[in-house]
Formats: sequence, structure tokens, C-alpha cells
Amino acid sequence: MTRKAVLRTIWEYLTLTLACFIFAIAWECFMIPNGMSAGGMMGLCTVLQYATGGLIPAQYTYIAINAILIVVAVIAMGIGFGFKTIWCIVMSTLAMEILSRVTALHAIPGSFFYMQERLLVPVVAGVFEAVGLGLVLRYGGSTGGTDIIALMINKYWPVSLSTVFLLSDVVICAMLLLLPEKTFSDMCYGLSEVVIFSLVIDIVVGGKRSSYQLLVFSEHYDKIADHIIYNMDRGVTVLRAQGWYTKSDKNVLLILINQTQMAELSRVIKDIDPRAFMSISPTRSVYGEGFEEIKTGVKLKLKKKDNDTA
Repeated sequence: MTRKAVLRTIWEYLTLTLACFIFAIAWECFMIPNGMSAGGMMGLCTVLQYATGGLIPAQYTYIAINAILIVVAVIAMGIGFGFKTIWCIVMSTLAMEILSRVTALHAIPGSFFYMQERLLVPVVAGVFEAVGLGLVLRYGGSTGGTDIIALMINKYWPVSLSTVFLLSDVVICAMLLLLPEKTFSDMCYGLSEVVIFSLVIDIVVGGKRSSYQLLVFSEHYDKIADHIIYNMDRGVTVLRAQGWYTKSDKNVLLILINQTQMAELSRVIKDIDPRAFMSISPTRSVYGEGFEEIKTGVKLKLKKKDNDTA
């Protein structure tokens, strides 16, 4: 690795570590000290913590469940998870363990961060979680949890990823009602955090499951295309174009890519051709190989019909 690549890698992991601490602040400094929960895997872990009277801290359940989910996902789907995902899960757990002991940073009476209006707690927590998780996604990491569950469900059932996320968040927030000391208001606080999180993460990274369409104009289009195909496992389309001012023929790359690979691709293009021109457009839905599969439930209905006939 070159010195530039080493420094870039160090910067990425330092940023991921900082992002994990920001993510942990949302839970250990705001939500948990106020007895609140929300969606996602951390929401489920906090519910378990409340149910056991604090006997099982959320950070321990968080890393244990993620470890099990990764193993199950690899067995069921044959997918692999990068080192950045493992790093983020471990760093998030460590950050929550540290912050849980620093009570001066908790939003409780007598603390600088105490907020008398309880509704502000999930609002602020949602912002912190979105910023933290947004940075993690931007630098190619993942915190696991419901992401893994959604991928496994989406592989076998005609349910979109966004639907899985929405349903899982609502169910986890509703689980608070199973605890005798929790009320409907507590569930609403959790749903408020989910809404704020969804809005802010759209600003940070364009959403957890967004994709981008790129038009790349470069004299070194062939090198860029080869890197995308052989190193990023993505397809590229070369479009024939003509510059109207120069009347010369150009080759333009049309690329569809997931948000998690966007930062990497931008760096690659800049390294190969600093003078490259890019047009980037966010896309909300991309269906096909390598992205989200088109599932209308037709296969399941036909399969059921065949079984009934047999």
C-alpha cells in the first residue's frame, strides 16, 4: 500500500470510531437514562435491559445478537461481511460501555444535558443516531442488527427492505407495552425518535437504502470502468456522446451504485482522473441484479397454486 492509501485507511477508521461514539451517545446519554427505546437492534436491546431490570446491559445484548445474526446470515445466504462492519459493531459496544459509566454526560436531572421537556430527548437522540450511523454508512461500514434481518427476509419473501425496516421499528417500539411500567406515551417517544432519525439520515447520506446514478465524463473512462467491474463488482454502461462545442466523440460512463459504495467510487475516480466530470443523481428505487429484486408475489402465488393442484 502507498503512503497515501495508508493515511486514507487510518482516516476512515478514525472517522468510523468517532461515528460509533456519536451513535452510542444517542442511546447511552439520552434514550437509556430516560427509560426510552426506539427502533432497530439497539431498541430491542434496550427493551431487554428494561425487562431484566438492568441485569443485562444493552451493549452486551447488542454485540451478542449481532454475532449470532452474522453467523446465521452467512449460513442461510452465503454472504460475507467486511472488517469495517465487525469494527463498527465492536467499537459501538465499547463506546456504549464507556459512556454508560460517564453519568455527567447523561441527560438526567442535575446534568448539563438534562431536558425538562421529555419530547426533546428522542428528538436529540434521533439526530445523534442519524449522524453517527450516517457517517458509518458513508465510509462503507454497518452496525448490523436489523440490516441483516431485512436482507434475509428480502431474499425469500416478496417484501421490500424499507417495509421490513418500518415494520421492525414499529414492532420493537410496541414491545415496550409488554413491560408493566411502560405506557403508550413511552412507545410514542420511540416512534418520534424513529421519525427524526429517518429524516436526518436522508440529509447525511441519502437514506440507508438509497442508490445513485452517475454520468462520468473522463478521458480515462476505460480505467474507471475496469476498476468498477473487477474491484467493486458493479456493472458499467458506456454511452456514445458528442461534445457539441468541439464536435468530438466522447465515451460517457453510466453507473448505478449503492450509497455505501459511493464514497469509494468518488475517491477512485479522483485518483484515476482528477479532471473527470461527474453528474450524480440520487435514485429512490433500483431493481435488478446487485440491487433490490422485483418481487410482486407472483412466484409465491404460482407455487401455491401448483401445490394445490398436486
